[in-house]
Amino acid sequence: MITGEMKSKVDRVWDAFWSGGISNPIEVIEQITYLLFIRRLDDLNTLAEKKARMTGAEEGILFGPDQQNLRWKTLKGDEPGVMFTTISQQVFPFLRSLRSEGSTYSEHMKDARFTIPNPALLSRVVDMIDDIPMADRDTNGDLYEYLLSKIASAGVNGQFRTPRHIIAAMVAMMNPQPTDEICDPACGTAGFLVAAAEHVREQHPSVLTDAAQRKHFHASMFHGYDFDSTMLRIGSMNMLMHGVEAPDIRYRDSLSEGASGDADKYTLILANPPFAGSLDYESTSKDLQRIVKTKKTELLFLALFLKLLKAGGRAAVIVPDGVLFGSSKAHKDLRRTLVEEQKLDGIVKLPSGVFKPYAGVSTAILLFTKTNSGGTDHVWFYDVRADGFSLDDKRNPIDADDLPDVLTRWSLRSGSELERARNEQSFCVPKADIVAQDYDLSLNRYRETVHDEVVHRPPLEIIGEIEKLEQEIAGGIAELKAMLT
Repeated sequence: MITGEMKSKVDRVWDAFWSGGISNPIEVIEQITYLLFIRRLDDLNTLAEKKARMTGAEEGILFGPDQQNLRWKTLKGDEPGVMFTTISQQVFPFLRSLRSEGSTYSEHMKDARFTIPNPALLSRVVDMIDDIPMADRDTNGDLYEYLLSKIASAGVNGQFRTPRHIIAAMVAMMNPQPTDEICDPACGTAGFLVAAAEHVREQHPSVLTDAAQRKHFHASMFHGYDFDSTMLRIGSMNMLMHGVEAPDIRYRDSLSEGASGDADKYTLILANPPFAGSLDYESTSKDLQRIVKTKKTELLFLALFLKLLKAGGRAAVIVPDGVLFGSSKAHKDLRRTLVEEQKLDGIVKLPSGVFKPYAGVSTAILLFTKTNSGGTDHVWFYDVRADGFSLDDKRNPIDADDLPDVLTRWSLRSGSELERARNEQSFCVPKADIVAQDYDLSLNRYRETVHDEVVHRPPLEIIGEIEKLEQEIAGGIAELKAMLT
């Protein structure tokens, strides 16, 4: 994580945005994102110019001879007033017309708006960004994560950031491989895709040395969809800052008819979809309605995950507790599908404070594999009671943390975990027991509570002691009276 001078500089710029009249953290990040992209374009142009001098081909050159004043290396040296005029009147129109940068990010720039209010603030932000070592992927990623951590309120439609340590645990449980095609159909700031990329890079260094793997990693491994254009820009830049050159981050209402083209496409889904009430039947994909007849978004997203996964594909997704025990026909049908037609691997119950200060909703991680032929023998449950942070709005670090144990026991779920008693923090439940409970998947339905036997003393013995104490008190009072007379 970033510390020291860089962190202080970011904080000062953040305060300057606030005092300058921009108090929405999403807008602050968006404006910083635009400037980061302007700097990246200059770096790409410099590489293209070097290549052109060697090969004679001018492919990839973005700035013409009359556009050199729009490049970062020129802008950063301009007087603040000139810089402000150039960026607002020339650079942003240039960005909106850009279609040749080679990533989906350029497509998201068509709605870019420059809202930094004055030259002084712009100059401070440009100085901060110019100090960032863009060649250092870790610094880039840490800077962007720090910016995203400042989003301290829930978004619209039930969207809120998934804590980074919860994402990391889910990614570790799924253990993405270099051949995976990974999708988050409600990607937001692309936190799951970033964590998956970091995991693959760390566990499988060959993705950067093998030409075919490297091409797949940068251009076809990561897919994210969202219908918030601001989130698409931020998510794309988040991937870019973490070293993924051309992620597939696209505008899409994942629950609409338009999403049906990606059926049976992905091998891994990581997601925390919005839990925003219900949608109209008319606006929802008919394919999803055939899987589960409902208007509830959390159920529709689960149906979508089943549709998008290839056979053998796996998923780790966050759901509200109601999905596990809801009594409606749609709830029961979906749970029956997961247990009978697919392979339900596990359920990790999260404490209700995990998403504070955004929300206090109770959630769980649902882990399953798409088989279309069943395969559920038993379901592994884990009750997370502590995640390394206090469960109040402050979310301060604490020593208690069950997540490392979750990862350890997840790997043992087909071995020693099968023998664990149901009064333990994790245990397995046979499929037959779940069927007998009408596919209720709430952990407390299967937990066995063991009460410690308490042996009470005979009442007459206790009464005798009380009488003895009363006699001693009476004797003491009598002695006291004698001393005072």
